[in-house]
Amino acid sequence: MFTLAEVASLNDIQPTYRILKPWWDVFMDYLAVVMLMVAIFAGTMQLTKDQVVCLPVLQSTVNSKAQPSTSGKADFTTVETTTGQGEEASMRTVSFGSAPTVTPDVPLSRAATSQYQPTESGQEQKKEQKDSSGRKTNLDFQQYVFINQMCYHLALPWYSKYFPYLVLIHTIILIVSSNFWFKYPKTCSKIEHFVSILGKCFESPWTTKALSETACEDSEENKQRLTGAQSLPKYVSTSSDEGSPSASTPMITKSGFKFSADKPLIEVPSVTILDKKDGEQAKALFEKVRKFRAHVEDSDLIYKLYVGQTVIKTVKFIFILCYTANFVNTISFEHICNPKVEHLIGYTQFECTHNMAYMLKKLLISYISLICVYGFICLYTLFWLFRIPLKEYSFEKVREESSFSDIPDVKNDFAFLLHMVDQYDQLYSKRFGVFLSEVSENKLREISLNHEWTFEKLRQHVSRNAQDKQELHLFMLSGVPDAVFDLTDLDVLKLELIPEAKIPAKISQMTNLQELHLCHCPAKVEQTAFSFLRDHLRCLHVKFTDVAEIPAWVYLLKNLRELYLIGNLNSENNKMIGLESLRELRHLKILHVKSNLTKIPPNITDVAPHLTKLVIHNDGTKLVVLNSLKKMTNVAELELQNCELERIPHAIFSLSNLQELDLKSNSIRTIEEIISFQHLKRLTCLKLWHNKIVNIPSSITHIKNLESLYLSNNKLESLPAAVFSLQKLRCLDVSYNSIALIPVEIGLLQNLQHFHITGNKVDILPKQLFKCIKLRTLSLGQNCITSIPDKVSQLLQLTHLELKGNCLDRLPATLGQCQLLRKSGLVVEDHLFDALPPEVKEVLNQDTSIPFANGI
Repeated sequence: MFTLAEVASLNDIQPTYRILKPWWDVFMDYLAVVMLMVAIFAGTMQLTKDQVVCLPVLQSTVNSKAQPSTSGKADFTTVETTTGQGEEASMRTVSFGSAPTVTPDVPLSRAATSQYQPTESGQEQKKEQKDSSGRKTNLDFQQYVFINQMCYHLALPWYSKYFPYLVLIHTIILIVSSNFWFKYPKTCSKIEHFVSILGKCFESPWTTKALSETACEDSEENKQRLTGAQSLPKYVSTSSDEGSPSASTPMITKSGFKFSADKPLIEVPSVTILDKKDGEQAKALFEKVRKFRAHVEDSDLIYKLYVGQTVIKTVKFIFILCYTANFVNTISFEHICNPKVEHLIGYTQFECTHNMAYMLKKLLISYISLICVYGFICLYTLFWLFRIPLKEYSFEKVREESSFSDIPDVKNDFAFLLHMVDQYDQLYSKRFGVFLSEVSENKLREISLNHEWTFEKLRQHVSRNAQDKQELHLFMLSGVPDAVFDLTDLDVLKLELIPEAKIPAKISQMTNLQELHLCHCPAKVEQTAFSFLRDHLRCLHVKFTDVAEIPAWVYLLKNLRELYLIGNLNSENNKMIGLESLRELRHLKILHVKSNLTKIPPNITDVAPHLTKLVIHNDGTKLVVLNSLKKMTNVAELELQNCELERIPHAIFSLSNLQELDLKSNSIRTIEEIISFQHLKRLTCLKLWHNKIVNIPSSITHIKNLESLYLSNNKLESLPAAVFSLQKLRCLDVSYNSIALIPVEIGLLQNLQHFHITGNKVDILPKQLFKCIKLRTLSLGQNCITSIPDKVSQLLQLTHLELKGNCLDRLPATLGQCQLLRKSGLVVEDHLFDALPPEVKEVLNQDTSIPFANGI
């Protein structure tokens, strides 16, 4: 036997799921419990008290034939008893002096006894009949029990016997249909996740306070709408009576702050106390909501399952109502039973009474009433399901009542779950909608960020860069802390990997700010901030992955002097660079592009009239089209690095004002075109390092104004005499080649100050080298030099001497006569330095400032 609690457990759901139970589901659950009680009550009554009482029907024709003979003559009755099996039988005849015939009025026991005992006289029988009252049936107790059981199964309608079990089965089916979407694995996991997120959003005290703070930071439209709101009381309540869910709901603690769902909050931000741990939990909630939305919006399984189970309940209601209504009239108190056991009882018809008939009829009517109510609720549910599109949910009302105008509309199962929550309490979806807003998330991050990054902490991160400027580098933050703009003496601000960076009007306080770095940081600026940057910013670095990350306001900074663009710019996206906007950069002097260009964008000529330096660093992509260079006549410095150039581009020879050319890290093998440099009268620096140049043509002598020549990391095997005819040459770098000999003509370079020949095959140093008395830097490392001439003492201005990596066994003592040379500028093995005389080491270890002053 089962109890009501055991059956009702089928209707139990987790307490947290109650938020997804609208009023009709709750009402149907209660109806199901009542129907369970009806089933169990009827079943209990049937098992304990249900019975049928039957009496035979005494017909007049039968009674007249069954009267015994009253004459005094002796009658003989022959009772034939068949014994044996099969077709064989034996007959026994017993004769008595006087015996009545077997009638239905005589019990079988008495009839059997009369076969062996003589009967009494007819007068005694008449006396007994006169003394008894009522109609005698001559049936004993066992026969009544037998006939009662027979008629219970034959005479009673089947519905009367199985009514409790049918009600129980139907109710269990309805209960399972109502809660199947909570039990089905593919929907249960989503529902559990949804309820869990919703509960955490409401249980976190920091989240409630943070939402209150963001709600009071109204937009301009809200400020106009809330004019005079300062005189209103704060809509903050510490009780759960107003605008909050039931106390039985485990989602919200009673002590937590609640805010009105109908009126905006007017809260003082300073009251809010932000905790770092709670802030991280709130950020995690936003991430969970975002992932849950992406997961649930992909399908509408929950919606279809709920509709399906509602349809099943409706069909079940119609089925139960149709067949149950036909059996109401079949339940009655009296029944006529024809068991066809006349050979055992002696009667053909019985009249029976069913003691549970009235009770069952009342229970059946009650059950039909409950089913009707249940069915009407199912019909209403279907009407609600199809009346509005439940696979779409709009937060329009929330957007109108709050400053979070970016709350997106949702669809599919996510929308359906929110519609179900609205039937419980609309306040849930209103609050939950805030966690779908990027504006809300950014405000929460901003609040947490400002409490974490205080002015004192930012001051500790300020450093001085190589240019001796105060620099602040912020990396991978959720935003830009407000305290940054209180550092009024900051010169350089670097923002890296800050996707939600916003530059407010407070930046106008930073009067010393002239350089800004935006590394993967598409910063947004307010109008006042833009005006300040437009007038004061001088240098801007923008590093990006896609062209779209470059803020549009970058191309409107009219006073910008230097612009560095570092990112992926292939030929297909050249039109997206927005270089046509560079024409607004009227004071731009330096343009640095580090990308993968195949051609120089023609629109770069918009800044040609005032551009003095152009740098293009490719990632190995071959730069093919260079015609745009011809129009850049005012460029003084040009760098084309890692562009896979095989020859010196002819477009360069049109740059009459070019002073410095850098073609580093290309694939140049020959420089025969160098003769054309004679037209570049102002060219003073030529950098052809990190190429594949084999020899230097003699036509290099035509570059008479050349002061610096860089040919390191090539494949040179010798230095032609033409190089040493460049009388203005002050720097010569031929490091890391295959040069074996330094020509004696090097002595002709009287203005040479820096000579680098590290990493070659030089073994002897010519004496003419030390005639270059203006040498300050002499790099001779990693060669095969065996000795250093004593004439090194003639280099009185020498400050850097590199000798490490040679075959030296000693250093000349005359090194002490190099007045400006100190140990820090002498790159040599330690054992060679230790072998120097003590007085020489003492001179080399002296303070730099003293001999430097004497030398001057």
